[in-house]
Amino acid sequence: MNLEILRAAASDREPARFGTDAFYAAIGRAFLAMCAVVPVLFGIEAVNTALAHHLNGAGGIRPRHLSGLDGVVFAPFLHASFTHVVGNGAPLILLGTFVLAGGAKRFLASTVLIMLVSGLGTWVTGDANSVVIGASGVVFGYLGVLLARGVVERTWWNTVVGVLIGLLYGWQLVSVLPGTQGISWQAHLFGFLGGIGAAVLFYRPHRPHRPEPGATTENVAVTDATP
Repeated sequence: MNLEILRAAASDREPARFGTDAFYAAIGRAFLAMCAVVPVLFGIEAVNTALAHHLNGAGGIRPRHLSGLDGVVFAPFLHASFTHVVGNGAPLILLGTFVLAGGAKRFLASTVLIMLVSGLGTWVTGDANSVVIGASGVVFGYLGVLLARGVVERTWWNTVVGVLIGLLYGWQLVSVLPGTQGISWQAHLFGFLGGIGAAVLFYRPHRPHRPEPGATTENVAVTDATP
């Protein structure tokens, strides 16, 4: 997908300013939306289990096999077990909430880019005898977005979120390196890099709110500044 198309797709209007009712409403909507994603993953896993996990072979990433290239799209929705879904579900909700709160279009464009970078990177560099499934590449992508966004956009809100997420999940970055058997470090690494790329590519400059000439603070609606 052309990066210019992704940039255009990501051009949300500015989110509401931190501390306003609109800002907290955006956080609440983002949280509910991400909570709704996890039951979908559980539903897919229920079908997958009923089919003896044949979906994993059909929709997983098979590195360097053309038949496994469609896994770039389908693999993040497939898991090895319900425990696997639970393991990815909690960080997906938390990290996804903060990414989505930055704008729905930017969230969707970032997710597409993360899936492409994580999936293609895994397809090119992964073990040719493996099948890679799971949403952890996307989870690491969201981690990359949040850690990089505070640096790239240089707003205190994004910086605080980046520090918080770093304290909670920074230790997991060790899994972007080769190590644990059965864990695709490639998906984690390229997902994380895709997230950093999304933070840079879909950069939204901070524009402090400036009242219109002659307007008073009482009659100015603050809806166009990044937190």
